[in-house]
Amino acid sequence: MTISSAAALAVPFGSQSVLVVEDDTGKVLFEKNASTVAPIASLTKLMTAMVVLDAHQDMNEPIEIEKSDVDVLKHSSSRVPVGATIPRRDVLQLALMSSDNRAAAALARTYPGGTEAFRAAVKRKIMALGMTQTVIEEPTGLSPHNQSTAADLVKMATAASNYGEITRITTSSDHLINIKGREVEYHNTNRLVGAKGWDIGLSKTGYTQEAGRCLIMRVKAAGKNATMVLLNAGASSVRLLDALNIRRHVLNDEIPVATTPARATRVRTAAAGPRIKAALRAPRIKSALAGPRIKASAGGARAKASSGRARSKHVVVVTRHRRHR
Repeated sequence: MTISSAAALAVPFGSQSVLVVEDDTGKVLFEKNASTVAPIASLTKLMTAMVVLDAHQDMNEPIEIEKSDVDVLKHSSSRVPVGATIPRRDVLQLALMSSDNRAAAALARTYPGGTEAFRAAVKRKIMALGMTQTVIEEPTGLSPHNQSTAADLVKMATAASNYGEITRITTSSDHLINIKGREVEYHNTNRLVGAKGWDIGLSKTGYTQEAGRCLIMRVKAAGKNATMVLLNAGASSVRLLDALNIRRHVLNDEIPVATTPARATRVRTAAAGPRIKAALRAPRIKSALAGPRIKASAGGARAKASSGRARSKHVVVVTRHRRHR
C-alpha cells in the first residue's frame, strides 16, 4: 500500500480496490490492490460513451429502444420502455447519468456496423489507452467478464475527461427526457453530484453482485485535482464513506458540514460505527441491507430540467435503480 498521508493508514477503506491519483502530476496519493483484476459493472459505460462519440454519429438521430436491448442476463429494471424513440443524445444521457442498461445496449446496436463493430472498436480503444489488464465484452457492464484494475480505470477516467459531452452528462444531477410524449425526470446515480461543497469533474457508479459497489470520480479538493477509483465495496454507504474519507484523509480537505440537522446526511458503515455527517442535499443514506429509498414526486410536484427547458405539466420522476447500475 502506497500513501501520501500517514493519517490515512488508520482509515479502514471498505472498497476492495482503491486508487487515488493527482491529475496534474500523476502522483499516486493512495493505493490499495490497484493491480487486482475485478469486474467493473457499469463503469463500462464510460468506455461505451467514448467509443460512440469517437464514431461522430448524428446525436439528434432518433433511436428506437428494441426488445433486443432488454437485459436477459441479470433481468435488471429499466424505466425506458421498449418502443420508445429517443434522440441519440438523450440515449447517451440515460446510459451515463442514470446508468440505464437498455440505453447502453441501444448505443452499441446502432453503432456503425452494429454490435460486432462496436466490440472491435472497444478493443482498439482499450489498446490505444494502454489498458493492458482490461477486457470489455459488452456495453452495459452486466457481464462479469467485463473486468479491469483500478490502475487501468484511472487511464480510462483520464481519457473520458477529455470528452466535454461525457463530463457534462456525468456531472448533471438530473435531466428531463421526453419518453412517449411525457417529460420524465432522471437522476444521477452518484449522490455526491450536486452536493454542497463537492466540485466533481467526472462521475460514474457501477453495481452488480459480482462487482460490488464501484465508483470513478474526478474531484477538486484542497487545491488538488484528483481521480479516485473504488472497486467492490459491500454497500452504497461503504462506497460513499470511502469517498468522504479520501477527501478528508488523503486529499487533506475538510468536508463542509451542514449547520442544521435537516441538511445533514447521516452515513452509516456496514458495521455499527460512529455516525459521520456530510453536507449532502440528498435524503438519508442507510445501511446496505435497506438501500436508499427515493419517492417519486406526486403528479403536482415540480421537476427541474437541467437543460433549461420549460417545465411540463406532465412530469414523471424516475427513481435511481437499486440494482445493476
